Formats: sequence, structure tokens, C-alpha cells
Amino acid sequence: MAKTVTLLGSTGSIGTQSLDVIRAQGWRVFGLAAGTRADALLAQIAEFRPRYAAVADAAAYQKVEAALAGTAGAPRLLKGPEGVRALAGMEGAGTVLNAIVGIAGLAASLAAIEAGHDLALANKESLVTGGHLVTDAVRRRGVHLLPVDSEHSAIFQCLQDTHSAKRLEKILLTASGGPFFGLKAAELQNKTRADALKHPNWSMGAKITIDSATLMNKGLELIEAVWLFGLPPEKIQIVVQRESVLHSAVQFADHSVLAQLGVPDMRIPIQYALTWPDRLPCPVPELDLAALGSLRFATADEETFRCLAACKKAIAKGGLAPCAANGANEAAVALFLQDKIGFLDIGRLVEGVVDSQPFGGEYTLADVYECDAMARAYVAAHAPAL
Repeated sequence: MAKTVTLLGSTGSIGTQSLDVIRAQGWRVFGLAAGTRADALLAQIAEFRPRYAAVADAAAYQKVEAALAGTAGAPRLLKGPEGVRALAGMEGAGTVLNAIVGIAGLAASLAAIEAGHDLALANKESLVTGGHLVTDAVRRRGVHLLPVDSEHSAIFQCLQDTHSAKRLEKILLTASGGPFFGLKAAELQNKTRADALKHPNWSMGAKITIDSATLMNKGLELIEAVWLFGLPPEKIQIVVQRESVLHSAVQFADHSVLAQLGVPDMRIPIQYALTWPDRLPCPVPELDLAALGSLRFATADEETFRCLAACKKAIAKGGLAPCAANGANEAAVALFLQDKIGFLDIGRLVEGVVDSQPFGGEYTLADVYECDAMARAYVAAHAPAL
């Protein structure tokens, strides 16, 4: 099956695994977009020979531009966040895969949809911060929104029988529990950046690994699931699945439960988003249930992990509350990764900004960015000094 893909966030964890899939299937890359990792992007350009490459960071752009000067067959370069948005909307790709981290991916998602592209979405913040903007655009343009997150891909796969999907009663959204599963607040007080980056199952970028440790990632995924699958938050149950083998499940009106299982490797959901509704051989190991032996389940502890509780409050409030939670988290995680705040401060700051205003109501794209700036300012003003 021939495929042409534009990949945004190509040098990150999801981006490089996406290129593993593209390489294995022999697909064509129309465009690549990256942030600061110039050397990694240059290596990708040399291998995949895209027609266009966008570089969001100004210094990285200059490095890539200098390295490609005079090179035969070099891609046309696009500069800055506006270059990434332009690439997302260009004709030439059958699917745009958005693996940008954070709210920075929202404008590119909207550009891809408005251009009529199917969107394989790994950038959950597009739906968290601009849920109705994205879903309204998808309906208006008649394109497909294909989830890449392993949990949402699992739910999506379980709902391919459209008749049964009409009887969807409940979503069981799984979480690994992260490196701190079972610990209480007193035990988390002195956890460091190095501790939080030791995820037990997944190999991911620093920001999402910290989000997994705080359970913020699961809160964001709950909000994303509300927009993707149309169930209210009270119909979405967070279930800890320690081995990260059962990726999520759905329950129907007759209380039958369907689940999707696989090894914890993001290349499976990435490939399914790009091949849907077909399935192709994938460059990952098979799941050996006999060797696995058992699966463990538990309840997520939102009393300890306040980011999850904050996200539940945010989606219940609606409007821009999820955007505020996301902005505060992005700012707080950045401070934590710089050793400027403690681990538990992340949850306090996210919950604090959600509690700070009523939120709710309709919003525009400009409102999203204004709310994000407000949330980051809140963190800067309320972050405790170590």
C-alpha cells in the first residue's frame, strides 16, 4: 500500500518511531518538521529525502540551512512555527502525522485539517487545548482524525464494528502507573528529575515521561478521549495496568468488554493510524501471553497524584479549563526538569490554576493562546523556590 506522509515532530520519540514504520513499509516522506535537533533532522533528510523541511527553532534553522547549502536535491526549507503550520497544510501528503509536543502542535493540527488532510494525531494537546476547534474542523472538512496514543488507538480499534460502537457504555482507559505507583505524597516529596524519568515500560521523551510519573498524561488522555469518542468524563474509568500490555478497553450495553493488547511499542498504534482500516506486518515483537504469565490491575490514586484530579476538574468545568491545566503543566514540568521546583509542586500548580477561575463557555483560537499565557504566568507567580 503506497503512502505519502508529512511528519511533524520528526526528531522526537514518536517521530523517530514513526520513521521506523515508514522505513519498514517503504513509504514516501513529503515533509519533515523539527524543533531544535538540527543534526538529527539533517540525518533524516539525507535518508528520506523529503521535498520540504520545516525547522521551528531559529538557531537550528540556520544550522540546517548552512549544512544543506549547495546540496543537490535538498528540500525547500521553511522557518519557524509559521513554517511548520505551512508544511502541515501543503498538498502532497495523504496523511499528516502530528507528533509535536505540547500546545505548539495545535495550529499545525488545524492547518492540516483545514487543508483537507487526514490527521494522525499524537499531539494530544491539540484536543486538550482546542477540543471543539479541532473536532468542528474535522466535521466541517470531512477528514479522518486517527489517534496515535496507544490508549486511544486501542479504543479506536475496539470500536471498528460501527454497529456495536453505537452501544458504547464505558471506556476503560489504562495507565501504567509510572515509576511511582503505590507511593504516597510523603514518599514523593523528595523525588528528583532522575527518579521521575525512570519509566518502567515505555521509552519516551522527557516531558511525557514526567507526565506519566505525575499521572498528568492520563488526565490529558481522559480529556482527549472525551473529544475523540463522545462520552462524558464520568463514563471513562482510569485503570492502572502495570505491564502496559492491555492498552485500553471498551464496555458495551450488554457489559461485554473488548480490549486491545500488544507489546508496549508505539510503532503498533503509529502504523495502524497510517494504514487504517487495513493492517500490515509491523516491525515489533509478537506478544507472548504464556511468557507474560499474568496482568495486574489497580485503581489510579488521584488523591496522591493531583494532576489527574485537576484534569477531571478541568473537563468538568469545560471551556478553556483543560487549556489552563495543560499550560500550567507544561510550564511546571519545564521548571521541574530544571530542578527549580519539587515533584509534588507540579500537581499543586496545575490544580491551582484550574481552581483559579470558573472558565467554561465558547472560545476562539486567540482565546486558547491567551489562556495558555495566563496559565504559564500563574505558574511563574506561584512556583515555590527550592
